[in-house]
Amino acid sequence: MTTPVVGIDIGGTKTAAALVDRVGQVLERREVSTPARSGPGAVLDAAARLATDLLGAAAGPVGVGTAGTVDPATGGIRYATDSLPGWAGTPVADALAARLGRGVRVVNDVNAAALGECWAGAGRDRAHVLLVAVGTGLGGAVVRNGRVEAGARGAAGEVGHLPAPGAERLRCGCGRYGHLEAIASGSGLAAAYSIETGTHVTGRTVADRAAAGDDVAQRVVERAGTVLGAALAGLVALLDPEAVLVTGGAAGALLPAASAAYSAELPAGWADVPLLPAALGADAVVVGAARLAIDRPDIERTGG
Repeated sequence: MTTPVVGIDIGGTKTAAALVDRVGQVLERREVSTPARSGPGAVLDAAARLATDLLGAAAGPVGVGTAGTVDPATGGIRYATDSLPGWAGTPVADALAARLGRGVRVVNDVNAAALGECWAGAGRDRAHVLLVAVGTGLGGAVVRNGRVEAGARGAAGEVGHLPAPGAERLRCGCGRYGHLEAIASGSGLAAAYSIETGTHVTGRTVADRAAAGDDVAQRVVERAGTVLGAALAGLVALLDPEAVLVTGGAAGALLPAASAAYSAELPAGWADVPLLPAALGADAVVVGAARLAIDRPDIERTGG
């Protein structure tokens, strides 16, 4: 069967839907700003409208990658940050299935990105992959034998909460201090730069200033990348992947220092495990969600 399927990406800032063919190519794409402050019903309505525009050419269930921790048994949200107010407890799979009139399979957005990269991106033809998403926060996903590891609570792979040297004064998105996300993320860059300069700017601005030669910004970015690379080297020894993929808006700024630290810290037994930039960019989540929808109910429970 060659009929394409629909994948949806629900994030705190934007929601996208795409029609994806059976080799992982995006054929059509729709995107709107997420009406996060209007509540979960409005978010689901926006996602359903985007998908409906594409469903006439699609087959089978719809796949969704969403912010938040997804219950693998129900497709509902166990936990979410303030980027989507009220999202925790939302039965995403059932609610979208009711709106769309077909089954819906749901997974966390970083897990969806990992599925997309392993299907049609930098992880293609690799069955065991660790993906780390370096954006405003820091997320992760573990793929084994082509299957995302959900864990007992749907939250396996959350690398951002590992203890990290140099992050002791930096607050993680979970509310605690000293975690990897607190230093190796866009929010971490912003916080560290503010501590050193008293200037409040975004992580993207810190990265831009580093590229332009700002000494403090360069030091902040170098430190963050070094800590990230060392942590990833340790995770390789723990998880034994074939490759580590790095994606997200802050990934490019951190990769040079991260790659150097990764190579320096990687145990000899894993010296052939590459650290690679992800390839699908903004399409990774919709492509991975589409993969979830096609023919792999073993990847995650449907919830719909």
